[in-house]
Amino acid sequence: MERIVKLHIEKLPEGVFLATSDEIEGLVAQGRTISETLEIARDVAKKILELREEYSNKNAMEVPFDYPLVVEM
Repeated sequence: MERIVKLHIEKLPEGVFLATSDEIEGLVAQGRTISETLEIARDVAKKILELREEYSNKNAMEVPFDYPLVVEM
């Protein structure tokens, strides 16, 4: 299944790019290039959505979900 997620991408003063999303809480990705940042964001989004689905299936109902993502700067 595919899903379109809107990302907000900005260039930080340190010269790296930061991607976040209002649609997937906890999605934060950082890379040296836009391409690298998008690749990381895709991986992070996939993992968050997989974990959300797994958690939902175990609990048999949709619940709020928070996922702490540590990004080294």
